[in-house]
Amino acid sequence: MAVRLIPVTTKRELKRFIYLPEVLHRDHPQWMPPLYMDEWDYFNPRKNRGFGYCDTTMMLAEQDGRLVGRVMGIINRRHNDNVKERTARFALLESTQDQGVLHALLAHVEEWARGKGMTKVIGPFGFNDQDPEGFQIEGFEHHPTIVTYYNFPWLIPMLEREGYGKETDYVVYKVPAPKAVPELMAKLAERVERRGFREVGLRSKREVKRYIVPVLKLMNEAYQGIYGYSPLDEQEMEDLAKKYLVFLDVRFLKIVVKDEEVVAFMVAMPDLYQAFVKSKGRLLPFGWIPFLRELKRRRFTQLDLLLAGIRESYRGKGLDMLLGREMTKALIAAGVEILDSHHELETNLLVRAEMERPGGQIYKRYRIFQKAL
Repeated sequence: MAVRLIPVTTKRELKRFIYLPEVLHRDHPQWMPPLYMDEWDYFNPRKNRGFGYCDTTMMLAEQDGRLVGRVMGIINRRHNDNVKERTARFALLESTQDQGVLHALLAHVEEWARGKGMTKVIGPFGFNDQDPEGFQIEGFEHHPTIVTYYNFPWLIPMLEREGYGKETDYVVYKVPAPKAVPELMAKLAERVERRGFREVGLRSKREVKRYIVPVLKLMNEAYQGIYGYSPLDEQEMEDLAKKYLVFLDVRFLKIVVKDEEVVAFMVAMPDLYQAFVKSKGRLLPFGWIPFLRELKRRRFTQLDLLLAGIRESYRGKGLDMLLGREMTKALIAAGVEILDSHHELETNLLVRAEMERPGGQIYKRYRIFQKAL
């Protein structure tokens, strides 16, 4: 059957675009819906500054009178200028198990990108690396975590038949939580403290606000040169903080300062999979209750590691031991049994070694694909 592409130009079409995944994944075990309130903000140029430095195209696919797919094309001009590339991205790709549907959607992005002078398409990849990136290729039996794709396994060979190959992989480790602070870690952390470093010991979300911009500025500095990373401006930092502050448990935000200057940080989050599923992605009228229950819990099984960074001039000086000691104490107090490492570039051997040292095992893998135009 013929596939008809529908440009997303009206609020009605945008609504269909946003809610299509819950239709296509209705019978998909363990699929996790997004928070739809955030989805509406994501597509609002007044709230998502990415639209100011990116070109975009959005398309729905219809077949026999019903929606069967969607895709977003993105050209991040700021990133391309910084790294001297001409690369476009596909994002938010959804399709039924029909090669014709997938072909129509990707062909649109490719033609659009070619018309803009691009020489390659990668994806899935959003405005920046704070968006979900990479289709899952291994570990489908495990439930997803926040800001990750959970695609059907059959999508991968379909994508390869369209000429897409590997760009890079991310690995995710399942790490057994320690039952005590390792003796060597404790000694090295104490040595670091004697040199004037300290972990600030946050007690409330109100205290977090003064550290938001310094932490994200350090992230900009620490993540320079990492694949796909685009530096955030201050407004983007504030927007990102507002988006995740509601889910933040201050027990698992660790910040190290010296002379009151932020020099290292680590951010983790309780696993909120059940809350997302029970709420069906809607906070109103009663979807907020599962989140409130989860966020009020003092003990839980899984902690998701999200971000960490150390100022370059202080790397190799033991700050990771101070962060590790404080995070370990927090997760022991919370009864955590499993740590999910979130995405780690397969080429980041130093971080991978840190995950493997306490017995971490790769249990998921994600892939960003590429195709030359």
